[in-house]
Formats: sequence, C-alpha cells, structure tokens
Amino acid sequence: MEIATRMSRSNTGESRKFTPTTAWPLLAVLAVAIVLPMVAAALWLKVMTSVVIYALTAASIALLYRKLGQVSLAQVAFMGCGGWVALRLAYGAGLPFELNILAGGIIAAVVGMIFAYPALRMRGLYLALVTLMAAGGFGILINVIQFPNGGDGFLGFAVKSLSYMPRPWLAQSDEAYFRYCVGVAFLGFLLIQLHERGKPGRAWALIRRSEAAAMAVGINVTFYKIWGFALSGFLAGVAGGLLAGNLQMLDARSFPPAESVMIFALTIVGGAWHWYGAVIAALLYRFVPALLNDIGVSGDAAYIIFGAALIHALMTAPRGIAGQLTDLVSRLFGKKEASQ
Repeated sequence: MEIATRMSRSNTGESRKFTPTTAWPLLAVLAVAIVLPMVAAALWLKVMTSVVIYALTAASIALLYRKLGQVSLAQVAFMGCGGWVALRLAYGAGLPFELNILAGGIIAAVVGMIFAYPALRMRGLYLALVTLMAAGGFGILINVIQFPNGGDGFLGFAVKSLSYMPRPWLAQSDEAYFRYCVGVAFLGFLLIQLHERGKPGRAWALIRRSEAAAMAVGINVTFYKIWGFALSGFLAGVAGGLLAGNLQMLDARSFPPAESVMIFALTIVGGAWHWYGAVIAALLYRFVPALLNDIGVSGDAAYIIFGAALIHALMTAPRGIAGQLTDLVSRLFGKKEASQ
C-alpha cells in the first residue's frame, strides 16, 4: 500500500501542508458564506444556495473522475432519487429534515452501487453512454410517477395537491438555509477528503493507474470501485435533498439527462483535481445564466461561454480554472517569498 500512497500524492499533487496556496480558496468561501446573506437580495440568495448545492454534486462527479478515472453522466438522476426520497419521507413520515436528506443519500448510494457493476467491465466512453442512458431512463420514470407533493398513496402525488417541504427548524429563512447548505456541503467535502487521504484514496489511486497492479498488491478492485460509486451517489443524493429544501418542492422537468452532461463538462472546466473546482463549476452552472438574464441577455448564451471554456480547458488547461488559479497564486507567493 506504500506504492499506492506515493501514487496518490503524485497523481493529485495534494499536500498536507497548509500554505497560502491551499488556504485562500477556503478563506474566500468562508467569507462569502458569512457576508453574502447580509447583502444579497432574495433572488441572488436563492441562486447562491443552488450554487452551494450543485457544488456538492460537482464534487461527486470529480471524485469518480479524479480518483478512479470513471465518467458518470447519471449524477442528476442520483440527485433526483435523493430528492424524491427526502420529499416522500418529509410528507409521509414527518421525519426531521436531516434524516430525510440522509435517507435520500443512502438510497442514492444504493443506486450508485448498482451503477458500479457496469464500471467493473467498462470505462471511458462506453461507461459514459451506459450512465447517460440510465439517466434518461430515470427522466422517463420520474415524469410518470412525479415527485411527491403531499398526496396520498405510496407515490405521494396528487394533481391538485400543493404542499411545501418543511425546512429544518434552525434554517427556516433563506439566509439561514444558505448557511445550512454551506455547512452540509462542508461536511460532504470533508468526507471526500477523509476518503482520499485514507485507505480508500490510496486504493483508488492505484486502481486508476493500473487495475492489474492494484490486484497484484492485494487490493480488492471490485470492492473499491463499488465504494467509490456509492460515495458519489450518496453525495449527489444529499444534494438532491438539499435542492428539495431550497425550492420546497421539485419538478420532474428539472432533471433532464442532458443536465448531467453539462455538469460533468463544467466540472472539467472548473477543475476536477482541486476541491474548489467543484465550486467554480457550480458558479458557472447556476450563477452565470442568472447573471446574464439579470443584465438582459438570454441565459442560453451561457452555453456558448461554456463551450468555449470547455475547449480552452481541454486544449490549454487540463487542470481547469482551479488549476490555473492555483498556479497563479503559487507564482505570486513564490515571487514574494523570493524577494524577502
């Protein structure tokens, strides 16, 4: 496992040392979390809450891509699955909000484990197509059964029913719910870090490099691949529960399979190799279209920007915007330290 440890650090460039280069993204996110609810209008607070939620989804995509080299285009389906379970339990069982989103995450993790079985035999384009078709199947299914809205029966849907999902008691207002989502997202990112710096991360690093080498040193490739997909599904499912709490209802039309492709592409643009690349991806996905609409430009123009950004990332910035920002900060602090 020492080989896997060295590979894990060399593949990601991660360091346990807390430096200005690694500290500034965390400080920036904390500053925004504290200040934004005080100054943002209601509309922008909703938008930024969705940014936090989709950052968790992007992190679940980056986890699979960075550590296992696997492409999953079903994360929107995992979100929808987690959101459906959270809504159903909120209406049917009256459980606390935290238990609802946790249950949604667990069910999405089980679905993720099912998705892992094709990954045992396929990867790259073939796995991407399989997961995309599965996401399409979820889109068809959810348009038939719909999301629960307080109706009777197992599905909990009624045409004339209109109920709102209750938020946690300590986060009833939009400002409080934004901070609540930041806290949950922080725990999600922390969970990823604990995995990456522990035994699973070392195993994933070696599996990404060579499955044959991983098996040669005694790593259970099947187990750790399923573990990776389960963790990714869990995080996306929790994000779906948070989204249900943000909107206090969900619409089946909000989960088309094409959105999974978009979020994956923006995760690459943001930077799958850095934790704050997921935050950048979520800003591009939710904030940029809202900003364009606010200044009188169609939000669809964002797709042109996203396409150009993806081409730029693939050709000149394989580590994404986050990698470029990290290099810039490293050069700035390097010059400062050299002058001193």
